[in-house]
Amino acid sequence: MRSLTLPVLRSTLLVAALLCASIPLTSAAQEHVPPPDPRPSPLAMAQTMLGDTYVKVVYGSPRKKGRTLFGPEDAGALVPYGTVWRTGANEATELTTTGDLTVGGETLPAGTYAVFTIPGPDTWTVIFNSGLGQWGAYSYDASQDVLRVTAPAETIDQDHEAFTISFEDRNGQTYLTMTWGQTRVALPVQAQ
Repeated sequence: MRSLTLPVLRSTLLVAALLCASIPLTSAAQEHVPPPDPRPSPLAMAQTMLGDTYVKVVYGSPRKKGRTLFGPEDAGALVPYGTVWRTGANEATELTTTGDLTVGGETLPAGTYAVFTIPGPDTWTVIFNSGLGQWGAYSYDASQDVLRVTAPAETIDQDHEAFTISFEDRNGQTYLTMTWGQTRVALPVQAQ
């Protein structure tokens, strides 16, 4: 049996590559269609720099879909007043800060925290909890709370379909803002 020399092998590989390149692909193979997002509440992120401190919040962003969002449980509210909420959808919302923060006048050390809230008609309790990787608030443990602060809840004119967390700068102050439906909660945050 005859062995191929290096030049013959190179020529054979070149011919094979050219033949493969000339074969037309079907239109389905040429077109890239991303799969649909399996989550009805897509993953979202808000981020900001406060001086040298980087802060980000990762959360599931549910949609209103005509539902009553906040209110008494007997009124059929999706998130009843006085109950611990995951502050979004799917996994519990998580906030990461690279430096110590002042949140609602209190100190939050650098780190990553699950963010829960307890909505009320006029104020919300915002909870930063050390229990990470939770699904919803089903295994929420108050003994792991690092910080609890309150923030005013206001009714706004514009109706927001998607639950949104953002950082807003107003009058020289940065706020961690949560908006859904006609409810907005703004919590002042600053780097220490």
